[in-house]
Amino acid sequence: MPNAGITGWGKCLPPAVLSNNDIATFLDTSDEWITTRTGIKERRIAHCSLTDMAVVAGKRALACAGIEGKDLDLIVMGTTTHDEQCPNQASGVQRRIPGAEGCGAMDVNTACTSFLYGLSTASAMIKTGAIKNALVIGGELISPFMDWNDRNVAVLFGDGCAAVVLQATDNDEGVQMERLGCYGESRGILQIHGMGGNYVHADRLIGVTEWQFEGQEIFKKAVSGMSMASEDVLRRAGKTAADVDICVPHQANLRIIEFVAKKAGIPMEKVYVSVERYGNMSAATVPVALCEAIEDGRVKPGSQLLMPAFGGGLTFCAHLVKWGNRSTPLGKSDAELAPQTRSALEIVQHYRKAKGHAVAYI
Repeated sequence: MPNAGITGWGKCLPPAVLSNNDIATFLDTSDEWITTRTGIKERRIAHCSLTDMAVVAGKRALACAGIEGKDLDLIVMGTTTHDEQCPNQASGVQRRIPGAEGCGAMDVNTACTSFLYGLSTASAMIKTGAIKNALVIGGELISPFMDWNDRNVAVLFGDGCAAVVLQATDNDEGVQMERLGCYGESRGILQIHGMGGNYVHADRLIGVTEWQFEGQEIFKKAVSGMSMASEDVLRRAGKTAADVDICVPHQANLRIIEFVAKKAGIPMEKVYVSVERYGNMSAATVPVALCEAIEDGRVKPGSQLLMPAFGGGLTFCAHLVKWGNRSTPLGKSDAELAPQTRSALEIVQHYRKAKGHAVAYI
């Protein structure tokens, strides 16, 4: 049975940066308050669509792997913030990657764990022989759906996207073990009201959101789920924390990352942390952090990676991945986003103004 090695990687981060001090211009908060509670200093705000970011990330991953769109059998898009619910997000990406016409295209929505659930899906399909090459993307465009008047959530999230290419191989690499799970009984503690069919014809406009975000309970469940899943995959793989070369966790909150690492017995010097620069990009956090860990030389041929995550649902997972024999790109794409014309703060102020008009209309 073939394995599914990661042979390409690429990220796409919108250039506009929203700092904590920017947020403090319209919310009762400060850089110190946000940093001490979350570890976040800034986040990115997109001037483009989610599809735009996914296409750029996907093209960069394909070039890195040295393959073209015509070689793809499947595109998996992990996201919660679709540009449209129908047709799906992955089909929009397929349409804009030359040569990818006709390949499978599917979405996965498990909130912040969507990329890793997509990684499991595509890996399993390669291992069964159903496909040979897949593009797995994790991305979010959260800023338009954010309640920018709610300090509890507005400081946490950002926009971004990244992708990997999976290819069938006889080598011992790729996902070695995984644990997927969900605390369904707790789904209400992290919920975005105003997205989905429940709000159609319900005296409100879709996209005008209110976030149910019970921070302390989310923290407990996140630490519990990620830690348990991490311990489970290591045990079933016959490994220990000492065998992990680098941990690339979901980047929601620095304290959660530190607690999970401690419970798993992994020292922080082996944990890749990017939450300070990007905040919580939901499905994009793990693949973006993975790309940057590779760029920084932290992922080497044969490395053992542990990637735990949690998200709305409350879903959780952990993946033990063995890296292949290459951590340098085979090629480079010239794909770029369209030029940005507004600052992150200007974009956010536009959303705040538009929401005010929408609420007044209702």
